[in-house]
Amino acid sequence: MKANQPISFNRPDIIRPPSEWRSYFLPLTSGCSNNTCTFCGYYGSKLQIRDITDVKREIDAVALFIRSGIRVPNIPKVVYAVAQDWDGKRIFLQDGDALVYPFPRLREVLHYLNEKLHGLERIGTYATPQDILRRSVEELREFRQLKLGIFYTGLETGDDGLLQQIGKGVTSDEVIEAGKKVKEAGISFSVTVILGLGGIEESKKHVLGTSKVLTEINPDYVGALTLTLVPGTPLHEQCERNEFHPLSPFHSLEELKSIIENSSFSDCFFSSMHASNYLSVRGKLPHDKERMLKQLEKVLAAQDPALLRPEFLRGL
Repeated sequence: MKANQPISFNRPDIIRPPSEWRSYFLPLTSGCSNNTCTFCGYYGSKLQIRDITDVKREIDAVALFIRSGIRVPNIPKVVYAVAQDWDGKRIFLQDGDALVYPFPRLREVLHYLNEKLHGLERIGTYATPQDILRRSVEELREFRQLKLGIFYTGLETGDDGLLQQIGKGVTSDEVIEAGKKVKEAGISFSVTVILGLGGIEESKKHVLGTSKVLTEINPDYVGALTLTLVPGTPLHEQCERNEFHPLSPFHSLEELKSIIENSSFSDCFFSSMHASNYLSVRGKLPHDKERMLKQLEKVLAAQDPALLRPEFLRGL
């Protein structure tokens, strides 16, 4: 390779929150900067930062296609496959943590999106707590003014011992600090927790620690996922060696019920609609708390596997 020749960017697969299903998916990075989480498919991945010229070229192509239906040569087919079903309102920045994109370049991309796509209402991204803590509240507010309106962050668990075990790279206090900074900046904050992440032995610690941190952050949204062991990850290997003991489906629902019971929110949309879950519940907390708990209690009392999502239909 010649000196200064740019390294080819490997466009990532589309991995996004359920609520972003109608968004246009614009990659700024590939992989994840925090590639040490033992449960995650990004484990050991190499982070790539996309050249901003390439990003702008894609934005130009999308804008032209939306405006006139013209397709530009040498633009990946996936760009048009996504753009033709896009409603023009939301952008989701990829990949695992696009907020790691250098601040001046991210600001430039946001400006460019607003300039080229006039119907744009909101931009969202995954953001690690580390990425958020690197930004000042003033920088985050600047992003908010440019329509970067929601961060999706994986808390996973609120227990510090488990956070260390899974290689998350942050403490619960740091996640709380990051969440409060996002809310202070006026950006919506969506937090993910993973049922069953502590296995059988650490279940109680996982639930209580997670409930405590969720209460402290008081996020706008919480999404509960159920642990899915990914082949090739350290946690999967621990399970193969009988060092990690996964929860049963009904035990995972007991964790979900306990988290809802023990967390306090002022106005939070809480959902377990993700495909990894055995049962879907959703609602506004605290308003729908009693209804959601009764739904879970009914299924737990029945102990009928037919009420759960079959294992073969679960997915990431």
